[in-house]
Amino acid sequence: MRLFFCSILFCAAATVSVQIRAWDDGTTPFVVSPDAVVERMLYLAQPKAGDRLVDLGSGDGRIVIEAAKRFGAKGLGVDIDPRLVNLARVNAKRAGVESLATFEVQDLFETDLRGVSVVTMYLLPEVNLQLVPRLTAQLKPGARIVSHDYDLGAWPFDEMIELALAEKMVGPLGRSRVFLWVVPSDARGRWISEIQELGGRWQFDVTQKYQVLDVDARVGNSAGGANMVVRGARLRGEEIRLAITGVVEGKGYNTLFAGKLADGRIEGNIRISDGENTKTIPWKATRQP
Repeated sequence: MRLFFCSILFCAAATVSVQIRAWDDGTTPFVVSPDAVVERMLYLAQPKAGDRLVDLGSGDGRIVIEAAKRFGAKGLGVDIDPRLVNLARVNAKRAGVESLATFEVQDLFETDLRGVSVVTMYLLPEVNLQLVPRLTAQLKPGARIVSHDYDLGAWPFDEMIELALAEKMVGPLGRSRVFLWVVPSDARGRWISEIQELGGRWQFDVTQKYQVLDVDARVGNSAGGANMVVRGARLRGEEIRLAITGVVEGKGYNTLFAGKLADGRIEGNIRISDGENTKTIPWKATRQP
């Protein structure tokens, strides 16, 4: 995992379509992610056998190799420096994972991310921002993105770990941050549920920016229905959770709706509490055209 950086003069001349180089002699220096950071990155990414991992700017290949060794994940590392790609291949062979960990000389802005389960990176902030459209366009819901030190701008992270590192001499000195994003499903629109045990017809109107939801919930078969209070909403990949309270047919309830989005449907369950008793029932919702 490498960090690309450059001199001020060279950066001023660089275009956004190529990765950032450093010195006038053409060499491409890189800064490795310390072992403690690699461990946290993999902890957040949760790769597993059958996953496809891509490391953008793979340097000496350590994160792809470690994912293959520890989790059996198949990985690709891309880097524009042929010497580093060759070094990564040697390291993979030495670790006995050359069948799982492969490395290519490639511009990260041209790397195909379709079908990829995990993307890892240690890049400059402006490079991260340039990658956001590609990440959102090509990755499927549930894919994980993990970045060392720098975030994705307006896209809020799902989790973040911060750790102190005495050896950290690049970027934020003496500390590292590891960020996780889980690519969200599209939950926008009007969803309808028929829940006879809880007032009949439920209507959920959902707006969304990245994984952040704004939900209006109504219940009842009368015109407009009764407003419910949405106390919390979370979308993580394909998983949606809504904590809702309110009065249904004269009785107060706390409810937790939890389900999985797929093909315009949500399927899961509802945990219902009236303050005395708690029960769980199935939940299905359908998005309206």
